[in-house]
Amino acid sequence: MAAVPGAEVVHLNVGGKRFSTSRQTLTWIPDSFFSSLLSGRISTLKDETGAIFIDRDPAVFAPILNFLRTKELDPRGVSAALLLHEAQFYGITPLVRRLQLREELERSSCGCVLFTGYLPPPALPARRRSRHSLAGPHPAARVPAPVRRSHTLPPSLGHAADERPPPGPGSDAGAVRLVCGHHNWIAVAYAQFLVCYRLVETSGWLQVFSSPRLDWAIERVALNAKVLAGGAPGEREQMVAAAGGGEIILWALRADGNGTEIGVFHLGVPAEALFFVGNQLIATSPGGTIGVWNAVTKHWQIQDVVPINSYDAAGTFLLLGCSNGSIYYVDVQKFPLRMKDNDLLVTELYRDPGEDAVTALSVYLTPKTSESGNWIEIAYGTSSGVVRVIVQHPETLGSGPQLFQTFTVHRSPVTRIMLSEKHLVSVCADNNHVRSWTVTRFRGMISTQPGSTPLASFKVLALDDADGAGAGTDIGPFGERDEQQVFIQRVVPDACQVFIRLSSTGKKIGEVRAVDAASITAFTVHECEGSSRIGSRPRRLLATGHANGSLQLWDLTTAMDRAAKPPDAEGLSEEELLRQLDQCDLALPGPPRAHGPQPIPVATPSPSPPPTPPSTAGTSPPPQPHAWGGAEGAPRGGGKAKTPRPPPPPRRASPPSSTPPAPPRALPPHGRPPPTAPMVPPKERLNETAF
Repeated sequence: MAAVPGAEVVHLNVGGKRFSTSRQTLTWIPDSFFSSLLSGRISTLKDETGAIFIDRDPAVFAPILNFLRTKELDPRGVSAALLLHEAQFYGITPLVRRLQLREELERSSCGCVLFTGYLPPPALPARRRSRHSLAGPHPAARVPAPVRRSHTLPPSLGHAADERPPPGPGSDAGAVRLVCGHHNWIAVAYAQFLVCYRLVETSGWLQVFSSPRLDWAIERVALNAKVLAGGAPGEREQMVAAAGGGEIILWALRADGNGTEIGVFHLGVPAEALFFVGNQLIATSPGGTIGVWNAVTKHWQIQDVVPINSYDAAGTFLLLGCSNGSIYYVDVQKFPLRMKDNDLLVTELYRDPGEDAVTALSVYLTPKTSESGNWIEIAYGTSSGVVRVIVQHPETLGSGPQLFQTFTVHRSPVTRIMLSEKHLVSVCADNNHVRSWTVTRFRGMISTQPGSTPLASFKVLALDDADGAGAGTDIGPFGERDEQQVFIQRVVPDACQVFIRLSSTGKKIGEVRAVDAASITAFTVHECEGSSRIGSRPRRLLATGHANGSLQLWDLTTAMDRAAKPPDAEGLSEEELLRQLDQCDLALPGPPRAHGPQPIPVATPSPSPPPTPPSTAGTSPPPQPHAWGGAEGAPRGGGKAKTPRPPPPPRRASPPSSTPPAPPRALPPHGRPPPTAPMVPPKERLNETAF
């Protein structure tokens, strides 16, 4: 008997696991790895049994061999990325194309429904001209800051060699390092310069300012876009500040796109935090140095306190959590009253009972908070993992804040804490372990009946960059204190995808993926003011900065609205789509192959139902007259006869049943139909006229 061509059995040893198949199964795709292997173009290595040895993963090879046998894709739990990598190695072109198409369908260059804007990388500005500082002594040496490494440089940033920054720390000008927002403005900091964008209702986001290129790396950035109508000259300007190596530069911004440098200030040590409280610029350092610049007096003031571990702002008050277990406050609006003795009026507000370092701090001002700050609630975490809530209500005035609640649920230092209207959220250093509680309030104040009750426990794993430059990737929580806050989770440093999770429960309400597949290097969440149009409301945006210098914007308000609604009916599922794709060849070019004439389906006539025995009633009875006269089918009310409705479509014939048909209805004696009950005439409508 003649052998069938290609029916030779081939034994394979893939990573120590044996597979057996036919030569025809392995070689039906031309120019593949197996075609070259079995034709002798690739040298073979055989084991002791004579099987061809292939040093690859057998778990991934199994679905590939199944595809060669059946031309159907069954991943069998193998990740699509790993399967695509192996399919490319073996040269299985149809499978590679199918997996690539699957990735393309999952990723779109126009983004998902949350994508709302793309800002391309800005041009590299000129160097800043040297000028004298306006206040403060010069530091002896500038401390360079680590800069996140990036392997991508956008085309708009590639200038001549003499315009590029020198190699070394701070030389990567392409990646976004920091992003911050305030009202309808966004500030984006790169390695040695920053740009500002403004949201215009009719034109979208417009670049309105670009700083000159600095000689040092930017470590912190702050933005103040709140303009007070009729205020002092310093209160009518938007401002942006950048800090690095103990030096701070402040610019005044205008809506027409111009900006002027207000001054250069020296803190003496690297700034750990840079932010605005009202129109006052605040800079703090871990060693305990505080710098304050007042917009009205144009005065820069520095004072040393105990080492600072955390801070928060409430109104015009700046609260500092320190390493000695104390919480201090500074009224930045009143500090110019004692400028002569350089005293910022730093006052101790509360001391922890265990004198543990205050590592996280959050202040909530109740709706009944007065100007004197009598109605204030503070949540703080310590280095020992304790979470405490202290309150100062009118009944405690004169004795300071009183301890309200204590939670000992963390075993690691508390790194973040948030007290809002409805929730208390704390995060510790154990892989961002989160604990949350519900907060009960009575007339706006936190209540002891029943008090805070546990809500959720979860982790927000986020690995930091290798160089430690993680200031722009803080997980949060973000959001207003009277609304639901969110965490932004970037799991690995070079990821192009982040997840949006509720801070109270950890529920994932959305995920965003860069539309250009660029790594996300910084992000922030801020709320933009609503439009002047009727019915508009503020929008919460997620701004992501990328390694190629672009800025992408995402609508978190839509994400939270969609999470609160049931899912709508979507299009084809992934399995349905793959089944449709299996019907065509995605790799081999040329006209479609003929599969032979297809038989034309012929409808099989269904058997007709058995004839119904003739009824003794004969034809249907004539229309019966009603009590008010006229036949049953005649128009009522004496009006114009209406056009009769078309008859319903004929029903599909049902298959014959073994049950005998029901006998005809017997008529009463005398062969007459049963009498019809008289119908009551309907009430005459107001818009009808009887003729």
